[in-house]
Order: sequence, then structure tokens, then C-alpha cells
Amino acid sequence: MKTIREQIKVDGNAMNLFSAHPEANGPLPAVVVIQHQYGVDKFVEEMTERFARDGFFAVCPDLYHRDGPDCQDDGPTRRGRARDTNIIKDVNATVAHLRSNKLVDARRVAILGFCMGGRVAYLMAAASKDFKAAITWYGGSCFRQWGDGPTPFARTAEISCPIQGHFGETDQNPTLEDMAKLDVELTKHGKVHDFYVYKDTGHSFLDPHHPDRYVEKSDRESWARGLEFLKKHLAVQ
Repeated sequence: MKTIREQIKVDGNAMNLFSAHPEANGPLPAVVVIQHQYGVDKFVEEMTERFARDGFFAVCPDLYHRDGPDCQDDGPTRRGRARDTNIIKDVNATVAHLRSNKLVDARRVAILGFCMGGRVAYLMAAASKDFKAAITWYGGSCFRQWGDGPTPFARTAEISCPIQGHFGETDQNPTLEDMAKLDVELTKHGKVHDFYVYKDTGHSFLDPHHPDRYVEKSDRESWARGLEFLKKHLAVQ
């Protein structure tokens, strides 16, 4: 596996990208990995590498780049400044960069994320037609505006790819009631989706750096389902 740290320009700012991919000649299916509210930290980089070990070209953009490299604010504070209009620009710029990479099959790209990243995956499934699949791991706040414009939930009718969702039974954002509301809306608009609930599991259950939240069984089961979903919709043999 090879990892890459590079920068691209978005709105005149330098945005860091962390990428990982298997040692292969390509072209590879790709996944855009979206951070949780704590940013592109060790957990998010490990998840990016995990997808590379499973055969994908994985790239994670730093959605907090507008704060500048010296920002010391905590994750929730920085997430509170996030705006969907900027997020859409950042993800679109990431996909454009992927298209320029000879190792990537630009026809086979998915998006996925954790916590706020799950919300972004849902948003981008509606805001872009570049993705063949989207996965949301415990993506909360889909019913809230981040800046001007509609919420991700309000854009459900625009979704253009299948969605898979993983939810903790005891999570408070998203709750099971939130999941049910998303399910009804997706079904109403005829959107292909699969949702899974993990018993005795709360938020951040994939993150071993939060041992009070990490649930090994839920991690293992949701990851296997996620890989199966990606392989199906990205036509991975």
C-alpha cells in the first residue's frame, strides 16, 4: 500500500488531501472518504488506509482547510463553521483531482463518511452525479441547514445513487427515529437504500481511539456490509 499527502487549490486556499492505494497498475475503483467532526485525524487516515487495503484508491479531503493551517479550535467549533456550499465545492474538487489520476477509474467512484462525514455522503449523493454509491456511518444532522440552502434531507429527491446506512441503536444523533424518517423519504422517492441497526451500539462505533464508544462486532459487521455494497455498485470483481 502507498500513501500520498498533497494539496489542491479550492477557492484560492490550499486543501490537503490524504490518499492511500494498493500497489497496483490500475485503473482502480475509488472512494472519497469524508472526515468526522474532529477533522482528518488518525482515525480518518486509518480508515482511508483500510479501504486501500481492501483494493480501493481512497482519498480524504480536509474540509476544514478554510480555517488555515494554524487553527487550534476544537472539532465541534470547526464543524460549526462548515457550510454546505463550501463542502460541495471541496468534494467536487476532490473528484476532479481523482479524474486526473491514471490509477483511478473515474467511472467507479463512491463517497462515504463517518459522523459529519455520513451527512456529507448523503448530501453529495444528491448534489453530484459523479458517485455510483454512498455509505453513511452514523451520519447525523441531515435535517439541519449548514449555511444557506436546503438540508441534505430536503434534497432526497435529487439523490442519484444507492445509499447504505449504518446506525447505532443507542445513538442520539442520528437516532433511530431519524433513521426511520430518512427511510420513509428515500422510499417515497424510489431511492435504492439499505439501512442497518447495530444492537447495544452508540455513536462513533468504528473508532478504536474512543474505546468507550468502539464496538468491535458492529465495526466488523458494518465494514463487511460496506465492502459488499461497494463491490456490487462499483463492479469490483
